[in-house]
Amino acid sequence: MKIICLTGMPGSGKSIIANIAREMGIPVLVMGDVVREEAEKRGIELTPNSLTKLALQLRLEYGPQIIAQRIVEKVKRLYREHPVVLIDGVRSLDEIEYFRENIENSTVIVIAVHSSPKTRFKRLLCRGRPGDPKSWSEFTLRDKRELEIGVGNVIALADYIIVNEGNIDEFLHKAKLLLEKVVRNG
Repeated sequence: MKIICLTGMPGSGKSIIANIAREMGIPVLVMGDVVREEAEKRGIELTPNSLTKLALQLRLEYGPQIIAQRIVEKVKRLYREHPVVLIDGVRSLDEIEYFRENIENSTVIVIAVHSSPKTRFKRLLCRGRPGDPKSWSEFTLRDKRELEIGVGNVIALADYIIVNEGNIDEFLHKAKLLLEKVVRNG
């Protein structure tokens, strides 16, 4: 059993790798979906700011591994039929540690996607998802919140780092090769 944990700053290209994994038949679980589900239960508006605050609140109330705890049951259900599962949006070493300790007979592999702040900012402006930053100051504030959670530590200690600074075709090719390698060899 392999658990691929995908991490990176907003706009780095994580969702592109997640989509490639889906095309390869690898089920993808998104850490942020756990927070969105909790927000809906609590009647909280689904904005990046409110979701970030809720994620921090959940970690304070229930501990730094709470989001990982909630996703592990989903992973275990998928693992019955799939030898590889990708978890998109891992943000702390506590989460990685929790996966390693609580998913039996599994190998946890961390892939970090890296893009420069300038590149990510341009992408987020073009992407235009609700809540994406519209100014450099909003962008840097969002990055600081992500780093406070611990995503920088996960990136620094990743098993693989893929750089996404070139064109999309180049990145798609590199990402597919990397996923194939991880699935094959770990």
